[in-house]
Amino acid sequence: MSRSGFWFLVVGSAAALTHMGVFALLQREVWPEMANALGFIVAFGVSFAGHRFLSFQDTGNSMRQSLGRFAVTALLGFASNELVFVVLLRGLQWRSLLALLLAMIFAAAQTFLLSRYWAFKR
Repeated sequence: MSRSGFWFLVVGSAAALTHMGVFALLQREVWPEMANALGFIVAFGVSFAGHRFLSFQDTGNSMRQSLGRFAVTALLGFASNELVFVVLLRGLQWRSLLALLLAMIFAAAQTFLLSRYWAFKR
C-alpha cells in the first residue's frame, strides 16, 4: 500500500469515527438526516487537516486552493453519502447506524479519487 493510501485510510477512519460519534450523540435529538449533516460538518475539519498534512503532504497546491477544492470534494462526497443514507434508511428501512456506515463507505471511494487527483493534486 502506498504511503498516501495508508494515511488516507487512517485519516478517513478518524474522520468517519468522528462523524459517526456526532451522529450517535444527536440521532435521537434531531432527524437522522440532520444528525448526519452535523456529523459531516464536525468531521470535515479532521478530514481536511489530516489529508492536507498526512495523506497528501506533497501537494503542489496552496492551502487556500486545497481547502477550496477539498470543500467541493467533501460536499460532493456528503451529497452521495446523504443520498445513499436516505435510500437505505427511509426507502429500505435499515437501522440508522448501519445505513450511515454503508453510505460513508460508498462516499469514501469517491472522496479519495477526487482528493488524490484534484483537491490535493501533485
